[in-house]
Amino acid sequence: MDGEILLDRNGHIATVTMNRPAKLNALTMGMYEELGRVFHQLSVDDTIRVIIIKGAGERAFCSGSDIGDFDANRSGIEQAKEYASRTNAGIQAIQECRHPTIAAIAGICIGGGLEVAAACDIRIASDDSRFGIPANKLGLTVAYEELQLIAELAGRRGALEIVLEGRIFGVDEALRRNLVSRTVPRAELDRAVADAAARIAAAAPLVNRWHKAFARRLAHPTPLTEAELDVAYECYATADYAEGASAFVEKRPPEFTGR
Repeated sequence: MDGEILLDRNGHIATVTMNRPAKLNALTMGMYEELGRVFHQLSVDDTIRVIIIKGAGERAFCSGSDIGDFDANRSGIEQAKEYASRTNAGIQAIQECRHPTIAAIAGICIGGGLEVAAACDIRIASDDSRFGIPANKLGLTVAYEELQLIAELAGRRGALEIVLEGRIFGVDEALRRNLVSRTVPRAELDRAVADAAARIAAAAPLVNRWHKAFARRLAHPTPLTEAELDVAYECYATADYAEGASAFVEKRPPEFTGR
């Protein structure tokens, strides 16, 4: 497992790489668990402002769960449930990370790989990327938690179409289905992702974290409480708000400190 999930930091930007290019970055159970550990570690680090996740090599973002793991980890109902609880925890750690996340998608992005991407806030894909969830071709169901990730993007009926047909489709369809945020030529992917990360990292980090929390809360049907509504005004007591206002008046870029 060593070296299959890589972490690199550059200032306020962290990059997590699924590093198994010979296997199209297929995820073992250990890799799912390491993704969870890394994202939990980054989530509590207030020096981080944005996280990029990508696949190593030129051929794939991630081809999904490693089928070679199945005999050892999905042999029977109880073992499959244990496997799912551990792998889903890794994806949940991405989804619940306090910091903004960007999936840099190049090449194959199917099955569990599409779920990893769907857990991110922004998904930028190269124009030669391919998508799909062909679980029914293996006789496997997509569990509720996994299907919910896709349904939040493509809608319930769209997600159902994706898993019923199990076909692989291109980036134009993925864009129409809201599975990706935008698409760029392959040669421009790294620059597009770096530019997006730089814009996020230059913004007020407290505000970005609040907005992530607000968006997650809005997905729940229960009415917002008065206390929850009041959180939106806490920004006015921060040093970042004072800096942003001063920078605007002085016509200079703000220098936010996350306080």
